Order: sequence, then structure tokens, then C-alpha cells
Amino acid sequence: MNIIFMGTPDFAVPCLEALVKSGEDVKAVFTQPDKPKGRGYKLIPTPVKVAAQNTGIEVYQPLSLRKGEDAQSSLEVIKKINPDVIVVVAYGQILPEEILNIPRYGCINVHGSLLPKYRGAAPMQWCLLNGEKTTGITTMMMDKGLDTGDMLLKQEISIGENETLAQLHDRLSVEGAQVLLKTIDAIKNETLVRTKQNDEESTYSPMITKNMSLIDFKETAESIHNKIRAITGYAFINGKRLKVFSSVLCTGTSSEAPGTVEDVSEFTVVCGDGKLVKFVEVQPEGGKRLKVSDYLRGNKLEKGTVLSSEI
Repeated sequence: MNIIFMGTPDFAVPCLEALVKSGEDVKAVFTQPDKPKGRGYKLIPTPVKVAAQNTGIEVYQPLSLRKGEDAQSSLEVIKKINPDVIVVVAYGQILPEEILNIPRYGCINVHGSLLPKYRGAAPMQWCLLNGEKTTGITTMMMDKGLDTGDMLLKQEISIGENETLAQLHDRLSVEGAQVLLKTIDAIKNETLVRTKQNDEESTYSPMITKNMSLIDFKETAESIHNKIRAITGYAFINGKRLKVFSSVLCTGTSSEAPGTVEDVSEFTVVCGDGKLVKFVEVQPEGGKRLKVSDYLRGNKLEKGTVLSSEI
């Protein structure tokens, strides 16, 4: 089957590699333009571009598929290839209707949630923020809407109580590749069933912003724990910023004020509901990311220390 693949981040790489390994004829890869990074502003290729170049696939990096010279030249390339299907995985651009109508079997998207829940840009983050116990992968037909097309195949997975975004991301990226291959096989075998989404059951997962990571210790322990594992939390201790990368919920309660360090030997903190959350991995301002045991060796906590949401 002739395929054009569109994707950009690490999440999309297993899908591309699975298509190539399974023998599908990936004619071209579209990915976002290289971006400057670091002190020298060196242009860094996207993970999908690197993966494509490793297999010798032609790579295209238009600034836009909807307007300008890039859009027109991209349209001509796609029409010339005349793909059976376009596979889209976290590409980062909206496809115009003219492109959606080119492939014989349409454009298929691999989405990191169980649609119609968590449509949008950040399904994994919002799934963790909301304390969901399960999530999964959905392949869907693309249409003019945002993740509103007919669903094809789904695979559900459970979420661990302390699972972080990085861990969930890696599991779902691998799962997504398997669901994609099953979807392609179903197209070939003419067994693919399309199921319309129920818009009344849909939820939206907008982009995550930096200010959302600020920890408000008046919130419940569960909410704070979910924030840390979903988007990385931060607070201030002795006037300095402290990032928190992972945590666990603790048994027991405390009558101390929210934000108070309850156990200085393990860095457990009182939350708004009187329950406790224990920090596992942190990064002090200007320092390295550390296990809490290592952090505490060089940063002695005083009994009654209070973390705050402002300097």
C-alpha cells in the first residue's frame, strides 16, 4: 500500500517505523520544519525526520499546508504520489480539505485517547490531570473538524496510580503503532468498520500552558499528585523555585497548614484536604534533577518549612 506519513514528535516515530518494518511502501514523510535550539540556535531536526532519513524516505517540511508557496508545492507532491492512504500522527498542522480528499482510503489519524473523550492537542496530559484510570489509542478517519471523524479501531490500557506523562507517552506510542498496523490490515482485507463519534460524550484537551504547573497546596493531595505526574509541578521553598517531577500519595493525615513539610526525612507535604503527598524526584532552582534522597543530602529541611505558590 502506498502511504504518505505525516508526523513530528517522538510519539509518532514508532508508527512510522512499524509501517516500514511491515513492508508498507512509505513514499514520503511530511514533518514540521527544523527548529533552532540551545545557545547556538542550531537547527534541530524533528524526531520523525531523523527516523525517515535513517530509512531513506524523502522528507518534506512545509511551513504550512494551507497557504503560501509551501502549501501549493506540497499539494502537487501529494497529488503526484497519489497515496492510497495518508497516516497522520501528531503532525502539528491542520490538513486542508483538498488534501483530505486525495487518498483512495482517506486520511487516518492515530490519536492518544479513547475518543470521543479528550479530543485536541493534549489528551495524555488531561487524562492524567483528571485522574483517569484507563486510556488508550483510537485510529480515526480525518475530516474537517478537530478529532471529530469516524472511529476505526481502539485499544484500551490501564493507567498506574503513579504513572507519569513520560511513561504513559512511551506506552501509548508503542500501542499506537500496533493499532495502526491492524487498521491498515483491515483496510486491505476490506473489514474496516467506521463508527461515528457521539459528540455529546466528547471532551476537549487544550494545549498545556506553563502557569498550569504551579502547585496550589490548598488543592487535594490527589489533584496535586495528578498535576505533578501529568505536567510537572513547581512551588517555592525558602524563596526559590522547586520543580517536582514525580510523587506518591501517602496514607495518614495532618492538621498542619497546606504546604507544610510534614516529614523532613522523606519530603512529605500537607495538602488542602489534610492528606499528604510525598515528593520523589525534584529539581532545585539552578540545580540538577535529583531523587529526593539525593536532594535532602544537600538541602536540609527544617520542621515546619512551608512551600508556597509564590516567592
